[in-house]
Amino acid sequence: MTTRRGSGERGQATLELLGGFPALLLLALVILQALAVGYSSVIAGNAAEAGALTLAAGGDARAGVRESLPGWTRARARVSVGAGRVSVRVRPPSPLRAISHRLEVSSTAAVSGP
Repeated sequence: MTTRRGSGERGQATLELLGGFPALLLLALVILQALAVGYSSVIAGNAAEAGALTLAAGGDARAGVRESLPGWTRARARVSVGAGRVSVRVRPPSPLRAISHRLEVSSTAAVSGP
């Protein structure tokens, strides 16, 4: 005589996988967004430094910043120059449009006198 054990558990692994998939997807989106913010912060810092070096050499700081930015960030960057300081703000890319407009990283570099 055979008894069927666990017949109520059939397909449970599939249901658990389907139940956990949205949480896994959300975690992946959060990690991806954190990486994009971190990378954008590095880009903003490098661009601000390039602008400050250009300003110290007597050139146009905005042009120095624009030349140092990768192509995809140029439309997402704002530059301000004043009193020997170069500030760069960059909006990191985001898979969610609502988040994209709320995130912004910034960096400032200053030129000191001789």
